[in-house]
Amino acid sequence: MKFGPVPIDQAEGAVLAHATTAGERRFRKAHRLSAEDVSALKAAGIAEIVAAVLAADDLSEDAAAEKIAASMAHRNIEAKPAATGRVNLHARAAGVFTVDATMIDAINAVDPTITIATLAQHAPVEKGQMVATVKIIPFAVASALVDAVVKICAGGEIFAVNAYQPVRIGVIQTVLPGIKASVLDKTQRVTEARLARSGARLTAERRTPHEVAPVAEAAAALARDNDMVVIFGASAMSDFSDVVPAAIEKAGGTVIRAGMPVDPGNLLVLGTLDGKRVIGAPGCARSPKENGFDWVLDRLIAGLDVTAKDIAGMGVGGLLMEIPTRPQPREPLPTRAGLKVEIVLLAAGRSSRMGGSNKLLALFDGKPLVRRTAERALGSKASSTVVVTGHQRERVRQALAGLDVIFADNPDFADGLSSSLKAGIARVGADAAGAMIVLGDMPGISSADLDRLIEAFHRDGGHSVVRAAHDGRRGNPVLLPRALFPAIAHLEGDTGARHLVEAEGLDVIDVEIGDGASIDVDTREALEDAGGVLQD
Repeated sequence: MKFGPVPIDQAEGAVLAHATTAGERRFRKAHRLSAEDVSALKAAGIAEIVAAVLAADDLSEDAAAEKIAASMAHRNIEAKPAATGRVNLHARAAGVFTVDATMIDAINAVDPTITIATLAQHAPVEKGQMVATVKIIPFAVASALVDAVVKICAGGEIFAVNAYQPVRIGVIQTVLPGIKASVLDKTQRVTEARLARSGARLTAERRTPHEVAPVAEAAAALARDNDMVVIFGASAMSDFSDVVPAAIEKAGGTVIRAGMPVDPGNLLVLGTLDGKRVIGAPGCARSPKENGFDWVLDRLIAGLDVTAKDIAGMGVGGLLMEIPTRPQPREPLPTRAGLKVEIVLLAAGRSSRMGGSNKLLALFDGKPLVRRTAERALGSKASSTVVVTGHQRERVRQALAGLDVIFADNPDFADGLSSSLKAGIARVGADAAGAMIVLGDMPGISSADLDRLIEAFHRDGGHSVVRAAHDGRRGNPVLLPRALFPAIAHLEGDTGARHLVEAEGLDVIDVEIGDGASIDVDTREALEDAGGVLQD
């Protein structure tokens, strides 16, 4: 491939390095020029372009990425269509990610033009989440380099999502004088919530004195009817012969490892009893915050073995965030109060399929749709709501009279969705960690739905895209982290957040919110089916 200035007479088949305008036509970056395109550029007076000219043995960026992705062996993972030289791979199921680091390193060592990035080894993933991305850096790459990568991929499974299994778990909580029942009740609730993310179930709970014999008896009984046993000791393990490890051995089991190099989580005990795994939970497992207990629990529920050697190898990366429930916090916690989310409500469209009526002014239970949507945005945990107006701007503003919203006018609304995104993001506060893009024509979205997306964004630390889904299918709204804001400025035409998400390669968290994520009212029939009444 040759890259640089190309005379327009020699440009047919070349790939544009930059977006280029010729009269009323605009050619996007990476567009491959046809003879008709060249004629249009010449007619506009353009004599030279900066482009990539492919050699006979080159593969285009998309073809190369697709060939590499197709050659990979993996489980529970789906490869998305190539775009801008990138193929993103997403989890088909929730589970734990495993990867052959040697193969990944070998691929990335072939040539800098070919890259692959993945999640960390043993990262927990949700269904639909991106787990890996193949990216070709230039517009084309030599086919010999792609063939070298394909050969590496033939070496076996490169990565997988080990799907969570419907594991049944019995829980033991030991009791000492002074232990409040409310503490034990809370531990049970936290554990049930922790298991819910993987589909595992807490099927039985026993409360015993903090003594070896009763704990051993309860463990043996629970192991008969469950796939795993978890023991919460009323007192933390202080010796490898303490109550929990001693009880496992008294019940006829084996202690695999006592203690782990993960903090919080140091005092975990892992054993086996009648072929079932037994975990002595560290005290921090009473909190929902991530700790070493999660690392072991998730892997076991996903069907992965955890050995003493595995636990010994968890020290690098094992210094986790402090959790508030520890009795002696190492350092003060940074607050997440500043992790603000603002809503950008898009209300500038022309409703072109409504025969002249503006769907945003259609009445739902006597209220204009755009006002109903704005009220639900204001009723959420978002810090503020920006409404982007354009078509029939004054009528839309009148419908929103009295609401505490920020207006952003988009005079270029006829150019497509990207112009409204730009106008809205430009009004988002400098201290916002993310912006949720809400379409004005989705009557099924509630404030609670919006809050679920915001809560998922907070749990992730504001790093990932959070997207509403229905029955596993992507929908709207979409919450974009601030890292994506600069890319919005480069969108063109009727391009929205979906293209941006796929092109930029950030992790995506899909949140199931029901059919509200997929119900919009683009046609008169759809609007009437949803209960709306159009106004002239």
